[in-house]
Formats: sequence, C-alpha cells, structure tokens
Amino acid sequence: MRHHLFNTEKIKYVGSKKKHVDCILCSIRDHNDSVEILEVYRTELFIVTVNLYPFNPGHLMIFPQRHIVNLEDLTEEEALQMHRLTVQTLRHLKEEFKPSGFNVGYNLGQWSGASISHIHQHIVPRFPNEIGFLDVLADTRIMVIDPNDVMKRMRHRFHDSGE
Repeated sequence: MRHHLFNTEKIKYVGSKKKHVDCILCSIRDHNDSVEILEVYRTELFIVTVNLYPFNPGHLMIFPQRHIVNLEDLTEEEALQMHRLTVQTLRHLKEEFKPSGFNVGYNLGQWSGASISHIHQHIVPRFPNEIGFLDVLADTRIMVIDPNDVMKRMRHRFHDSGE
C-alpha cells in the first residue's frame, strides 16, 4: 500500500473541491480572485507559474495566454516564444535549485493524465536524492517546499535576469 504525505490542500483538488471556473489557467491569466495564483513571469503570449501540487521543488508550468487545447494550434510565433521561455526557465531553475536533470513535457489528451483543457508544459526538476528512506521503507513521498516560496524565488530569478 502506497502512502503519501503532501500538502493537505491537495485534498480539495483530489476530492473534487476544485474551484469551479471554466478554465483554471485562464483564471490565473485573468487574476481571478477565486483561484490561487502562483505566477512567476508573464510575457505578451505566455505565463510561467508554479504548479500548486508539485511533483518536486521547482515544478513549473508554462502556458499560452490564449486558450488553446492542442499543441498544434500554437502559432509559429508562440512556438518560438515557448521554446525560448523553456530555455530561460531551465536556466533559472538550474541557478536556483541546482537539480541533476529535468522532465519537460506535455500531457496531451484525457488519457495521458491531462486534467486541464488548456495546453501547458510541465518543467519538473529532478534530484539524485528523490528516493529517500520513506520512499523505500514506507512507500511514502514527502514534499518539503512551499509553492509560495518557489514562486518568490523564481520571480526574483526572472525579474533580476534582465531578459
């Protein structure tokens, strides 16, 4: 039996006590007071935000301000800016968290694990010490960083970089 120790606020998400908005990412874009906003950085086309329920410290998401569902609906300009923003985000995460690697990708379609119908890219820092004694002995995972702290640290990185 696998156990999890996590942010107790995730119970609201898992237990369907989610915010009732048409699109959570559009609500973040529009600064809707009914959702928690962990925005790190914004361009004219994209937003970088902390994942409220991170897999690892520094787990960020990049999404277009324009509500689109399919990756192929990105314009060439959006695709280029997404790539540049991904590179910039990776650089800042390396400086701030010093991870050993990253998982970067999309969950495309309902059966891939996509729970938000607005295209978004996950950037998950990976660390050599992710598997701890609780993972091995108790099949339990612990998250030790507050997403609000990640937001503040990453805002500092983006806004002080001069990019």
